[in-house]
Amino acid sequence: MPEELLVGLILLAMLVGQVSRRLSPTVGVTGALAALFLTGALDAGQALSGFSNPAPFSIAGLYVVAGAVDRAGGLRSLTRKILGTGAPVAHHAGLLRFTGAAGLMSSFLANTPVVAMLITPISSWARRRGASPSRYLIPLSYAAILGGMPTLIGTSTNLVASGIVHQSGQESYSLFEPARFGLPVALAGFVIIALFSSKLLVDRGEGSGGEIGQAFTVAMSVVSDDVVDGVTVVEAGLRQLGKVYLVGVRRSEVWVAPVSPDFQLRGGDQLTFAGEVDDVVALQQLAGLELLESKHVVALDERQHSWFEAVVGAGSPVIGRTLKQVKFRSRYQAAVLAIHRSGHGIEGNLGDTRIQLGDSLLLVADGGFGARWSGRSDFLLVRRRTEAPPQVGSSARISLTVLAAVALMPMFGVSVMKAALIGAIAMVVGGVLTPRQARDSVDLNVILMIASAIGIGVAVESSGLAAWLADRVLQVTMAGGTWGAALGLVALALLLTELMTNTGAVAMMIPIAFRVAEASEADPRIFALGVTLAASASFLTPVGYQTNTMVYGPGRYHFTDYLRLGLPMTAMILVLVPLMMAAGRGLW
Repeated sequence: MPEELLVGLILLAMLVGQVSRRLSPTVGVTGALAALFLTGALDAGQALSGFSNPAPFSIAGLYVVAGAVDRAGGLRSLTRKILGTGAPVAHHAGLLRFTGAAGLMSSFLANTPVVAMLITPISSWARRRGASPSRYLIPLSYAAILGGMPTLIGTSTNLVASGIVHQSGQESYSLFEPARFGLPVALAGFVIIALFSSKLLVDRGEGSGGEIGQAFTVAMSVVSDDVVDGVTVVEAGLRQLGKVYLVGVRRSEVWVAPVSPDFQLRGGDQLTFAGEVDDVVALQQLAGLELLESKHVVALDERQHSWFEAVVGAGSPVIGRTLKQVKFRSRYQAAVLAIHRSGHGIEGNLGDTRIQLGDSLLLVADGGFGARWSGRSDFLLVRRRTEAPPQVGSSARISLTVLAAVALMPMFGVSVMKAALIGAIAMVVGGVLTPRQARDSVDLNVILMIASAIGIGVAVESSGLAAWLADRVLQVTMAGGTWGAALGLVALALLLTELMTNTGAVAMMIPIAFRVAEASEADPRIFALGVTLAASASFLTPVGYQTNTMVYGPGRYHFTDYLRLGLPMTAMILVLVPLMMAAGRGLW
């Protein structure tokens, strides 16, 4: 059997397995690499070439840096300032704020943690303004994808492409080389989002109407000399919090309830809120306020903590006693941040509240809390929640400093791999992450898939499959000249990235792009940049890119919702990128 046919059949099987969802992306790509080696299409050196390439190690280091920034809350304070707490912001103004911020952050951080950090605050922000999160979360995902396009470290697709280009004997991409095409496309994409998202996306519910269900009470304090200190309740945005409301304010020994809209807040005021648990959890995103019990969160060991709900059982020793009296934190290695009690609300400091049978406690504890106390008489029910817990300590400043250093080092000649590894080590040495947390920050499945994809790229080139496919592309597009060849490559890359994965698509497309460019007498590097960008441009389905999948549930989307905004985005790619490829230049 001709080698190019063998490689083609193996890759076709990989494609079918992923389209049918019978194979995960990691199993599909690594399985294809193993098959290529076992059938002799690749020798051992070629099969393992991806594991000696800088790209997987660069991405691993960047995962650690991104994980540290996320865990330390380095971007959450920025997020709160972007979304604001004051008077309601118009749809377009709010949209431009957070999509611009998501795009900028995604240029220097993996876009997955950026979207993960923004889903909850943007959903809460939308509900507080009586809007559905479905009008904002697809634009958030698309903005993160667009933001990653202009820089080498903004998306794994660019790093994998750089590795394949390097493997082909050319220079790797520089930090901002993808911006030649990525910046014009990102700017055009943001214009489409700003002009058409409100018209094309539909309301999938989750507005602000409805009654408060199971009301938790949580106490927060006004941070002195911050954005809330000295402003009124309405100016602080505390009258529009969705299904959570301000119960009262304690100032020194005076309890004020109800609280009028023009009540002026001062640093040190203790604010008591009540509302549904999801909205109570989201209160930690409010600028200028901090959880009253945050000092107990700081005391938790190693910052490895999560949200839990626990219902007090009949045999619990805390019944009739306050959290202080029972020394709850040292006894259970957990800090209670909110309490739900049927019948009446709770005022003031939670630590002075006497616990009753059936109280639901919203608490922060280490990950083993559930295993330790499930089935014990202390609690009838222990349930772990998935939201990011409150951030602790002063690590945010360190994490942002390291992130800035990682972004700047490549501008001064330091390789991306060295910069990423230096950043990862600095996060551990600086105490932002423990070694275990650094290890857990790295998605080994993604690293394995990326290294395997580079090996597949070698097989596509060395077997002659790239040359064969390039001939087919040229035959179909020859009437259009260089522009037609570029259009054919971009269309094929867009199709493959929706059907499989962005890394798998770029691994297959760059060798083909080199061959087509050579036959068309075009610049191979320009053609490689074009298909690299197209492989990142997944806007049509919830499964083509991980950030699209992440917002699918929270936005209550239907599959076709992605087509509404995705079709004009894809049409823009099909027009703009081939034109730049045919012209032989992007921004420079």
